[in-house]
Amino acid sequence: MRFYKLLTLGLTTLLVTSCSETNYKFKLDTTKKTTLGEKAAIKFEQLKGNQIDSVHLYVNNKRVNTNETSIAINTADFGVGKHAVTALAFYPNKSKKLNNSIEVLAKEAPAVYTYKIVNTYPHDKDAYTQGLEYKDGFLYETTGRRGQSTLRKVDIKTGEVLQKTDLNKKYFGEGMTIFNNKVYWLTWQARKGFVYDLENFKQTGSFNYNNSNEGWGLTHSDTELIKSDGTNKIWFLNPENQQEKRSIQVYTHDRALDKLNEIEYVNGKVYSNYWKTNGNIKSTIAIINPETGVVEGLIGLDGLRDIVLKDQNLEQDDVLNGIAYDADNNRLFVTGKHWGKLFEIELIRK
Repeated sequence: MRFYKLLTLGLTTLLVTSCSETNYKFKLDTTKKTTLGEKAAIKFEQLKGNQIDSVHLYVNNKRVNTNETSIAINTADFGVGKHAVTALAFYPNKSKKLNNSIEVLAKEAPAVYTYKIVNTYPHDKDAYTQGLEYKDGFLYETTGRRGQSTLRKVDIKTGEVLQKTDLNKKYFGEGMTIFNNKVYWLTWQARKGFVYDLENFKQTGSFNYNNSNEGWGLTHSDTELIKSDGTNKIWFLNPENQQEKRSIQVYTHDRALDKLNEIEYVNGKVYSNYWKTNGNIKSTIAIINPETGVVEGLIGLDGLRDIVLKDQNLEQDDVLNGIAYDADNNRLFVTGKHWGKLFEIELIRK
């Protein structure tokens, strides 16, 4: 008992009186906030009423107890993020549900990176870049805005668009990725994606988002498609049917990282642009652990937008939003919406 008393210090509490007025009263305590790998306490307590039959405790809809009413969970089993805690109490002819939560933060602050420009290439100023990917010596790019959304094959050195197809004008195109010689292309708010043949850009299929509401960025590992939706969540999709199987939440040591945008899978990590910060334009890429959701690094790239601004005017929405990685030659490319330049950069840890 002493162990659980120690764990419940600083817990959040939820009190619930049952539907049968004052016959039964319960309380659900949880650790309010902790760090990944630490234990977190969940304690159900009956304050009033006859003995109940049982109580089931859940974290994110997964049962975590057998007969106990007080338990300690390992946060490493759930990753960073805000996790829903539920207690379901059963008593004669009735049941009562209580809700609470536990927020898990990363244990350490992310590493900070700056950059060195290796090469600069021309990029189409008319491209409202939403997705960017490197394959076999070429860049593949998707652009956005309704009536202007396109899928393109681009010559890296010249910026010339070698091949292009338009998206139906009713859709707002978003991120894309190439997997098994197919292009998977998201749309913004239609909860719909499209599949294209890589060689001829002919549409071969479509798919719906069954859990997330929006499509923002898309990339892939060796076994899964990986998708952002404009929140702090990253979704993992079955490439065979494009169904969303699971998700992680993305957190630093002190906050959730929201508005994750264009993404790229680089050496086992997910690199993600994120959309502005508190209304300010920030050219930043987060390096995310795809297993835990922990932000392991932050890459500050504000100086690149300043370089682009020397040659052209940019609107507030014309932010950094394109990451492509050449794994064979270890080259990292970045650009932005309506940017007239594509940069090959080398990361430098501070």
